[in-house]
Amino acid sequence: MSERVLLSLGSNVGDPLETLTAAVYSLDDVDGLAVADVSGVYETPPWPPPEEGGIAQDPFYNLVVLAMTTLEPHALLAELQLIETAFGRDREREVRWGPRTLDIDLLLHGDREVDTVDLVVPHPRLTERAFVLVPMLEVLPGGALPDGRRLAPLLGALAPVEGIELVVRLDEVPGRRLARPQGPSAPAAYLAEDVADAPDERERP
Repeated sequence: MSERVLLSLGSNVGDPLETLTAAVYSLDDVDGLAVADVSGVYETPPWPPPEEGGIAQDPFYNLVVLAMTTLEPHALLAELQLIETAFGRDREREVRWGPRTLDIDLLLHGDREVDTVDLVVPHPRLTERAFVLVPMLEVLPGGALPDGRRLAPLLGALAPVEGIELVVRLDEVPGRRLARPQGPSAPAAYLAEDVADAPDERERP
């Protein structure tokens, strides 16, 4: 049975935009994983900030991918780590909270709750990270965690949300079949599987 998964991708080494674009295609090439939607790319400050014990480094580029998968959580995790390694990530040498060529986090896997040594789902720090919740809401408007907590109020609890800037929308990637309207008054985005039933934006007054 296919389940919906949410993945967070981040990069701040080399050419992050090129890395994220290529990584989305790599995800779509995984057997048992199909990209359904991709958020915009957001530039965000490092987390945690240096004044809170973090490392001084370049800003990150982040996006969230909504995908469908037939893979079990740990099997999916193994595929994600293979992609990270292919893009130059070395877990044995990296510094915690330090620069990353590519970081892929499994945020949600259907309604499952996983708590093991090497994987916790939902991601344990998801509710603390506005740079994750902002793009999550873009691809999953009205979404909620398995325990029923809705994403929008969780983001509101982090207000004021500062330093998260939309850089670009990756229109030419798997799953990006509908251009998102711009501006705070824009209607909620449709999920990729609903595109066929979505009203044509050109017909809007």
